[in-house]
Amino acid sequence: MRHRRVGASGLQVSRIGLGTMTWGDGVDTEAATEQLVAFVNGGGTFVETADIYSDGHSQEILGKIMASSVRREDLVIAGRGGLPAGVLGEGAARGTLLHALDATLRRLGIDHLDLWQLPGWDVEVPLEEMLSAVQVAVLTGRVRYAGLVAPSGWQLATVAERARVLSSVTVPISAQVEYSLLARSADAELIPAARHHGVGLIAWAPLGRGVLTGKYVNGTPADSRGASPLLAPYVEARRNERSARIVHAVLTAADGLGTSPLAVALAWVRDRPGIATAVVGARDAAQLSASMATETIELPAEIRSALDDVSVPV
Repeated sequence: MRHRRVGASGLQVSRIGLGTMTWGDGVDTEAATEQLVAFVNGGGTFVETADIYSDGHSQEILGKIMASSVRREDLVIAGRGGLPAGVLGEGAARGTLLHALDATLRRLGIDHLDLWQLPGWDVEVPLEEMLSAVQVAVLTGRVRYAGLVAPSGWQLATVAERARVLSSVTVPISAQVEYSLLARSADAELIPAARHHGVGLIAWAPLGRGVLTGKYVNGTPADSRGASPLLAPYVEARRNERSARIVHAVLTAADGLGTSPLAVALAWVRDRPGIATAVVGARDAAQLSASMATETIELPAEIRSALDDVSVPV
């Protein structure tokens, strides 16, 4: 698998990343181990985790796998930080962030995160306070790089500029955002802001929450996320008339190229300007392998252009 730098930084990641949202909640330790081993053996490095996934159990599973089956040094671990407001302050308060970071490191059984992804904005906390937490984490060796989760364009620009003004503060190198043929709101402001400030985009849900694979064209499969009481609303948010038109275009392109709709949708996101990595989740190693097989797919210019046109945000 090929690798890319994240924005203007020196950090390099596999251009397809592995998400762990369902680990501990639908994916047990054995299945998660099979996924991560297959991912690393295929050249993957970027693993995305968060303290909110399965109430921390997902991170505990990842920690067990690193202790038994996969070397920590073969991974680039990106951890999302910031628990809900509590006795230590609001979500982006220094105490809250550092407490959450330490808890994440304990669950993972490691001494540092390669990328610490912070709340994009917290109106209750001075920006300087959030940035000071980043600097403490970097200077104490608990974090190598920092990024933001779901910021708007102006928020990303403000954080980047404020960090530069303070000079001693680590400037964000990444922004994690939902991005797919069905979700292109980042095109308007976030992607131009990221390009200007040397920030790389980490795309989550690049398959449109599974809708772009075509699995929901004729209904809702019993074993799909759309059939899960917990995840059905997550999937339904991407099922509408506009989505149906885009899915049809993806199916047509896949048929013409002799490949899968998954490969077409993922390759489109992967090669969009500014994307450092596209994070995919999987039910098992076989499903993950289908995503990793996209590495060999390059979309012809005319197909890419057609998909650009049909998915333009309205």
